[in-house]
Parts: sequence; C-alpha cells; structure tokens
Amino acid sequence: MALREDDDDVNIGEKVVDVESELQKYRINSIESTVVIRQLPTQGIAFKLWIPATTLVTLLDNYRRDPNISPLNRTFSSFQSDGSDSSSPINIVELGSGTGIVGIAAAATLGANVTVTDLPNVIENLKFNADANAQVVAKFGGKVHVASLRWGEIDDVESLGQNVDLILASDVVYHVHLYEPLLKTLRFLLLEGSSERVFLMAHLKRWKKESIFFKKARRFFDVDVIHCDDPQEGARIGVVVYRFAPKNQNL
Repeated sequence: MALREDDDDVNIGEKVVDVESELQKYRINSIESTVVIRQLPTQGIAFKLWIPATTLVTLLDNYRRDPNISPLNRTFSSFQSDGSDSSSPINIVELGSGTGIVGIAAAATLGANVTVTDLPNVIENLKFNADANAQVVAKFGGKVHVASLRWGEIDDVESLGQNVDLILASDVVYHVHLYEPLLKTLRFLLLEGSSERVFLMAHLKRWKKESIFFKKARRFFDVDVIHCDDPQEGARIGVVVYRFAPKNQNL
C-alpha cells in the first residue's frame, strides 16, 4: 500500500506528511526505508501519533545503527535477534499500540515477531498500517501480527500465548481508571511468564496524578529510567523511557 510518487508531501525533519490522505511517512535511517502510518484523529486519541511513540522509534533506529551506545542495549543484549539473519527472533507484544508505529518499527529494526494490540475498535486501522508496511518489515526479517487486547482481561492476554520476550508501550498512562487494568495486564505478562521478560515504556508526564501509577507499579516491579529526551520548546520536561522488570531480576 505504497504512496504514489506524486503525492502532496510536506517534509518535517524525518517525517513526511501526506496532507490530503492523513498518511505519514517516517524515514528509518538504519534500514534506509520508510514506514507509512495512517492517522484518523477525528476517531479518538488511539488514532493519532503521539510524541512518546516517536521517541521509541528513534531509540530503535539508533540501536540498530550502534547498539553499544544505546540505552536499549542492556535489555536487548540478552536476546539473540539482531536482524534478518537471526534464527531466533525476539517476540514482542506492544500494548495500546494506537497507530502501530512503534511495533512496526520494532519489527523492521530488530527483525522481530511483533504483536500490536489495542481495543477492538482500533484494530481495523492497526491492520491497515501493518499491511501498508508488511513488505518493508519482511525485508528485514520481521513480522507484525494484530490482536485485540483489553487491559485487565486475562483471557485476552492468554490468547497471545507464552512466547513473549519483551513488552513495549508508549503514552499508555493517562486515564486514572485504566491504571489498575494496565497493571493487572503487566503483572500477568511479567510475573506469570518468563522471568526474563521486561517492559519498556515511553511516557510524557502531563499530570501529578500519574505518580499513582508508578507508586503502585513499584510494588511489583523494579522501575528504572533508561532514557530522557530533552524538553521540546515551551515544555518543562521531555519524554522519559522506563524499564519495568520483575523485582530481583538480574540482567
């Protein structure tokens, strides 16, 4: 589902925006390829691209270029997958995928098997974006699967199977009523499965109440900051990337 060469595009750094169709093209330099993402902002927050997602995409891109200086190296060094020639690709689940850009970028840059997940009403657009980038992802040994997952619903989590190495998410801590369902899902994924699983989350703090989520999370997980973006112009803080691991895990 490639864009035509004559599409009306506007360059914004590494992002190319197709004004009329709401398709956006993101250049991933480490693989010299472009991913295509459809936004549908009038349908809700899950259909928009948010800054923390682009932070994770940039980290994944930079990791592929030079793993040794990447803040992701501590986590990824325990996995064998390093691209299309790996016989044991990383198996990743992304929570609250929204447009799916993070999961798609992970599949392409890591040669990983990625399952992008969100609420049932988001799945159609997730599938659109997964299909639009299937050729690029496959070129580098990755695969993207799409699945419905409601936080707090263990049946949904169990349907993913046990073959999960890593969980990703960006900008998923916002509504207070979702803190407990999200934590329930994380407890199941990290505490009931492989002891080596970890959760990487990009987050942009907006409200003081978000500290409630982190306080509760630290009852079950070791939570470390592995990366901080510089604040954007006019902002006091930038995106922070956290690493959640079961307590007493040694990696």
